[in-house]
Amino acid sequence: MSRPVIGITCYVEPARFTVWDMKVALLPYMYVEQVVRAGGQPVLIPPAGDPSELPARLDGLILAGGGDIDPSRYGTAPHPRVGYVREFRDAAEFAILESALDRGIPYLGICRGLQVLNVALGGSLHQHLPDVVGHEGHSPAPATFGQAPVKIVPGTKLAGILPANPTVPHYHHQAIDRLGDGLTVSAHADDGTIEAVEIEGRAFALAVQWHPEAAEDCHLFEALVTAC
Repeated sequence: MSRPVIGITCYVEPARFTVWDMKVALLPYMYVEQVVRAGGQPVLIPPAGDPSELPARLDGLILAGGGDIDPSRYGTAPHPRVGYVREFRDAAEFAILESALDRGIPYLGICRGLQVLNVALGGSLHQHLPDVVGHEGHSPAPATFGQAPVKIVPGTKLAGILPANPTVPHYHHQAIDRLGDGLTVSAHADDGTIEAVEIEGRAFALAVQWHPEAAEDCHLFEALVTAC
């Protein structure tokens, strides 16, 4: 049996490697490793051309982590701590997500990928979570994943994939505020932050606020590949 093809969106940023210093399309290799480990064939999708055509050629889609979404997409002025907004990436990812949902292909959103899903369905975001929860625990240090427990909601699709109270890798300063249309909350942090959502009535369309690519297990990626 051939491996299902899993598209993964990626960054476009300046980077230095070997003798080069230039703008590149890039993605932390952990995403690639987890998809391969789960039995899928990863394909990177840069925010270029017309990504909305790609879901017809994919078996599944992952929207990866990244910078903040332009707050104008959910009708709000930017908070001073909003950063790394890339309008070209917003445009590409909202387009490919809409196409993927229309086609019903399995979808996994990771961190920013949860936020894109929520905003695409009419929701909004807390632009700087420490202002809401009163602590920095969701992003404890630059370039460092925190480890924190989340509570999975019984009866959700996520509950059939992960244990009830897993400890997961975190790094985010934004989170869901107003929930998007058709979304069900499937996990919370101890402070009430929404940590996972899924689309009601879909075979596999879920997103998590944490970073499963940095976890020791690959349960979410295995569930995505199985759905494909």
